[in-house]
Amino acid sequence: MIDIDKWKEIIITLQKNKVRTFFTAFGVFWGIFMLIIMLGSGNGLQNAVFQNMGDFSTNSCFMWTQQTTVSYKGFPRGRFFRFNNGDTKALLQNIPELKELSPRLQGFGGDGANNAVRNEKTGAFTIFGDYPAWNRIDPIKITSGRFINNFDIKDNRKVVVIGKRVVEVLFNPDENPINEYIKINGVYFKVVGVFKSKKNGQQAEREEQNIHMPFTTLQRIYNFGEDVGWYAMTAQDNVPVEIVEQKAREILKKRHSIAPEDERAVGGFNVAKEFKKMRGLFAGINGLIWIVGIGTLLAGVIGVSNIMLVIVKERTKEIGIQRAIGATPFNVILQIINEAVFLTSIAGSLGLIAGFWLVELINFLLESSGSNGEMFKNPEVDFRIAMSALIILILSGVFAGLIPAKRAVSIKPIDALRTE
Repeated sequence: MIDIDKWKEIIITLQKNKVRTFFTAFGVFWGIFMLIIMLGSGNGLQNAVFQNMGDFSTNSCFMWTQQTTVSYKGFPRGRFFRFNNGDTKALLQNIPELKELSPRLQGFGGDGANNAVRNEKTGAFTIFGDYPAWNRIDPIKITSGRFINNFDIKDNRKVVVIGKRVVEVLFNPDENPINEYIKINGVYFKVVGVFKSKKNGQQAEREEQNIHMPFTTLQRIYNFGEDVGWYAMTAQDNVPVEIVEQKAREILKKRHSIAPEDERAVGGFNVAKEFKKMRGLFAGINGLIWIVGIGTLLAGVIGVSNIMLVIVKERTKEIGIQRAIGATPFNVILQIINEAVFLTSIAGSLGLIAGFWLVELINFLLESSGSNGEMFKNPEVDFRIAMSALIILILSGVFAGLIPAKRAVSIKPIDALRTE
């Protein structure tokens, strides 16, 4: 049964000094409020960073050519070289851990000069020669039509997949670009697909100005010969991409007579390694948030403990009377703990609600303002984590009441009755 009189007594006790009670409760309120806000902000930053990666394969790496820095087999240092189609075959045949391999070339244009024409409309876009595997390594969202396929590669087809921005520049709003033709650097290509980026902000804007055509078509039509610009590759499932990267470097160095110790001749970017660094960074940020948040909560709990010590001192005579008429030490301890838990529970719940409300308000304002989410997106807090924090706070309230409660029962009833 719930003892209504005891709860009325608790409320009356806390109301006797409203200012003191308010500031004590505010410490608890502010602690959990700031914890929720910091957790939401940390998640908002993390969501924006990972959203900017789209569906990028994290177990991937890229390689390109640079100048050699070591003389080797009669070749001087500072030599330039290019990857070629033979390298592609060698990589596919000698790396069993390789899952996807996509050579890539960048065509002429993209530097501000108009390179695409349709009727009277022109535009400057970035031209890429790709394999179908590229869209599995760095996916884009095909809104109509399709991406480059193996038949396009085999037959050197004059087809292109164009970005959303390309459509806006070269076509009228009511036109369907699929199966229409555009002229790129004097050659006509059939549009077989339209895409939009899965990324955010400026990255999405840049990506949607791209034009993709079959890799072999770009090589042949624009006289790139056997050249390959760079490689994107992914490892088989459960295989670290570092293994693929190391084997690819060894093969490419051997094929182009590069010294094994020359670490700069083959440039590279390991997405898995950078992704791991980002994960570690956000884990550190979350850890710091919890340290600061828990420290703030503890400060509030200590404040509750201090206020309960003051209350016990003020009620020493009252406690003595209770003991004299038969109240057990357990009854006294329970009453003091109930007061501490009541104060922390109410203040903590209000702080939790206010924190959630503010996080949702920020999210609503971001969406209403049309923010692209490049730096901050969808701040959120896991409800289970928030409730766990509240439960921990309430348990802390129990411990906050233990010290004052022990002090209360340590005083002999006769001594308590003599207190003025």
